[in-house]
Amino acid sequence: MSKVLALILGWMLDLCFGDPQRLPHPIVWFGRMIAWCEHRLNKGSRRKTKGAVMAITLIVLVFVATSLLISSFSLLIPHFSFLISALLIFYCLAGTTLIREVREVFLALDRSLEEGRAQVARIVGRDTSELSAQEVRTAALETLAENLSDGVIAPLFWLALLGTPGMLAYKMVNTLDSMIGYRTERYKDFGYWAAHIDDVANYIPARLTALLMVVVAAKPRLICFVWRNGWKHASPNSGYPEAALAGILDCRFGGPHYYFGELFDKPFIGDNDRPLTTADMKTALRVNRRAEVLMVILVAVSFLLRMG
Repeated sequence: MSKVLALILGWMLDLCFGDPQRLPHPIVWFGRMIAWCEHRLNKGSRRKTKGAVMAITLIVLVFVATSLLISSFSLLIPHFSFLISALLIFYCLAGTTLIREVREVFLALDRSLEEGRAQVARIVGRDTSELSAQEVRTAALETLAENLSDGVIAPLFWLALLGTPGMLAYKMVNTLDSMIGYRTERYKDFGYWAAHIDDVANYIPARLTALLMVVVAAKPRLICFVWRNGWKHASPNSGYPEAALAGILDCRFGGPHYYFGELFDKPFIGDNDRPLTTADMKTALRVNRRAEVLMVILVAVSFLLRMG
């Protein structure tokens, strides 16, 4: 029951507050650890091996450190040790912040194209300086779908599978990929294993995310659409939630984008190249939140079933 309490409390904290901007954040610490290691190791020969050793070491370190932290609290305050797990779950979930950021992109775009470009640059890795209004909206909604998986469903999946330490370890995996998992000249070798570990960690969650989105949208016929279009992405996983949202909105995602000054020509997902609107954003946000709620319920039920 303590696991269920921690899950509900952590999720409700995220629901109410989003990312705690003024509190120490473990994901920020993860980023600093990765940057420190990358600066010292990403040079000379055997960069692929160095990157693999760094990634595996940091992931294992986070899992072990989290396990020890929770065990320590269990000894010190046995009846309230679930509170530390709840706090860590709160830190790992990004559902509310994601919804808030995507909504702000559309509001900023209503004011001016430049404000829209600046706002979407906060949540995407691509070059936004030359994006059209349609491309800004597309980028925001693609990120919404992809990060529903990375920021909500996948952490909850690993929470259900490996507990809070597994959830934190997944966030390290995801942070590694977001920082060094690129096919650019600088990272193509050093970040090779970080990217592939992330692919494995997200394989099931990404497809589960797409399924949850289709279920809460009450459009089961889209399962075939997702199956046909989910592979049309440079990532083996990101295309599935993007395909689900493209099918729900009957729009088109994908296409060529610039990352770190290099052009990446992504296939298109969907066929209807229609203008996206604020109404589409509101529909997408509803789908996201409902999929999140359904996943929380499924994880809670899995904990309760194990008790029995």
